[in-house]
Amino acid sequence: MTERTVFQSISQRHVVSVIPTATVFTAATVMTRANCGSVLIIDAGSTLLGIVTERDMMTRVLAKSLDPQTTTVADIMTRNPHCVLPETKVTDAVLMMIERGFRHLPIVNHANKILGVFSARDAMPQEMQAAESLAEFNDKMNDALG
Repeated sequence: MTERTVFQSISQRHVVSVIPTATVFTAATVMTRANCGSVLIIDAGSTLLGIVTERDMMTRVLAKSLDPQTTTVADIMTRNPHCVLPETKVTDAVLMMIERGFRHLPIVNHANKILGVFSARDAMPQEMQAAESLAEFNDKMNDALG
């Protein structure tokens, strides 16, 4: 059986985005309407500038008692997020997410056009398990090699 790519596995094909001057409140509203856990921050030319996730809102806004009505997404976004190509295998993407500690990966093509966002929930349990096994193997190899 051929493993799925990240583009094949994403549940949502439209890009959920806001401009950098949007407030965190606006971004949260957009995310709620789209039923997604992240929003891409793009400029007027649709260039990817950053990403804001639910966790970012919790740790960078709520936990710091910032006002979501006045705090902009540019103030809290992860700038220049790591991206994957649409042909990236799900297991490879999940492994990357496990190793780097994030749950959302923007998908861009070779021309840097944004195609969507792959999230941990887009991965099947079978692929999650395979990626975790690979991560454990990598840890053991790194330990063995010193």
